[in-house]
Amino acid sequence: MSMRRIVVIGAGIAGLTVAYRRARAGDRVSLFEASPRVGGQLSSEVAGGFVVEHGAEGFVARSEVVPPLAALAGIGEHVVEQLEQRSFRFDGSGLVELAPGEAGRLLGFQVPADDLGRGIRSFWQGMGELPARLALTLGENVELYLGRAIESVAPAESGVTVRDARGESLSFDAAVVATTARSAASLLTDAFGPGASALRESSLLSSLTVTLAYRRECIAHGLHGTGFIVPEPEQLDGVRAVTFSSSKLPNRAPADHALLRLFFRPSERDLDTLSDAAWSERAERALARALPIVGTAERSFVSRWPSALPVFDAAHRARITALELALAGRQVWLAGAAFHGSGIDAAIRSAEATALALSTPD
Repeated sequence: MSMRRIVVIGAGIAGLTVAYRRARAGDRVSLFEASPRVGGQLSSEVAGGFVVEHGAEGFVARSEVVPPLAALAGIGEHVVEQLEQRSFRFDGSGLVELAPGEAGRLLGFQVPADDLGRGIRSFWQGMGELPARLALTLGENVELYLGRAIESVAPAESGVTVRDARGESLSFDAAVVATTARSAASLLTDAFGPGASALRESSLLSSLTVTLAYRRECIAHGLHGTGFIVPEPEQLDGVRAVTFSSSKLPNRAPADHALLRLFFRPSERDLDTLSDAAWSERAERALARALPIVGTAERSFVSRWPSALPVFDAAHRARITALELALAGRQVWLAGAAFHGSGIDAAIRSAEATALALSTPD
């Protein structure tokens, strides 16, 4: 088959995977990302001996797609295993150990039931290492444009036409939309009408996390576990869960420190009005009610993800099915966790399937 020109919109792990696969198949790929970095919700920060996750903290332990992709990116040996398996819940006064998988069930994790209780894996320098290294291996067949947004995608007489934020129109043989569902709605509504605009009605959740670094001696608890959940978040000022990051995975903190990550499901008002300092203070107060802590955190890191988590209910799935029927035969594909299942594993599976579909243009 002759070389084709493919545009991929969104340089999260799904978009990067499609770009990598199609470039290796001989296509010319233009990869556009509106933000100044690759990775989407895979974002890690390495600072002062700490590895801080701003997005997802790992991938399901039984994943069959992440390790091979990591090997292609040259970091197959950087995969790290979860160190602890025990988890706890906060009962209002202390921590009570949970049965395997119970924490995920109580939190409503949108993963297959077989994955609950099996733990996660990650990378030596955090999940952000995977997209960063994959981007470096894309090769000369991929042109990566960071900080350049695409505003519309439409079928053309031959292939597709995209328009960027500067008003420039570009022509390609096929397009892959690897963005959020709402971004996809904006990109596709002009050409595909209600079938695309309906994605704006799908439910989205916001997330905010605060990662706190303490000297280990300040916490009079063994931290022998993955962390704890809070079934009634109002008991702990809105905290839904706490990960003992430095106990759960290796290389997360210096040996004389502990790193803990608190998860909030913030109200829109709190997300908009509370500063990072206010969130850090709130997190420290809450944590001190659940664990025996003396002193204050040495460092804090706040991560905000407004309206970033799709809810895969029946209505959302139906909207995706309807849109993909409208896209069939128009040389436009959807790829990623916003469309085909929550989580990193699902995002990569979706991308691999899309890359394969592009091998046989309809």
